[in-house]
Amino acid sequence: MKKVIDCFKDDNPLIQKKLREVSVEEGLEIATELFQILNKRGDGIGLAANQVGIDAQVAVVNVREPLVLINPKIVSKTNEIPYYEGCLSFPGKGVHTKRYETIEIATAQEEGTMIFSGIDIGETGKGTWETDKIKQDRELRTLEAVCVQHEIDHLNGMRILDRQIDTTYIRTEKKIGRNNLVTIKKGDAVKVLKYKKAQKFLNQGWSIND
Repeated sequence: MKKVIDCFKDDNPLIQKKLREVSVEEGLEIATELFQILNKRGDGIGLAANQVGIDAQVAVVNVREPLVLINPKIVSKTNEIPYYEGCLSFPGKGVHTKRYETIEIATAQEEGTMIFSGIDIGETGKGTWETDKIKQDRELRTLEAVCVQHEIDHLNGMRILDRQIDTTYIRTEKKIGRNNLVTIKKGDAVKVLKYKKAQKFLNQGWSIND
């Protein structure tokens, strides 16, 4: 049985390659093997063919139920959301990304399209004891939608590292107007005056007291 290639340790020439389309019959055979690998590992919710060295547009997802994706294409996507995700190909490396809460996809083995969504489906009249269950279901549906996007990315040679967004924020200095009152300090001495008049004191070693 094939194993998931750890891209931190071993080369995987397919991980950044758009994979070839396959027939439904071949795709189902590959999907069966992917599910076997996933089940044996027991630590993942999705797996794409190139993660185990197979050049084929096939992936499997198992969040709420087992799903097979053969030559999948995203038809539509709505409501971009931030997400934190990991990948079996890059163990221990979680990254912040942006995904879509709702996506519609088409696959080779399904005549119509499939919609995955974590949006509130408008369940009302629920007792308080069911609130947690509704929240958990929504979180699972969102996770499933993200996982499907993650696997389709793999089939197009896209890694989560390519999706990583910067979540650091640079503190911007507050701009002070010339006529704004500021408090300046030097040792035990304190003055309150307009910023334009405070400039000469700041040049003499005084500092603005935040």
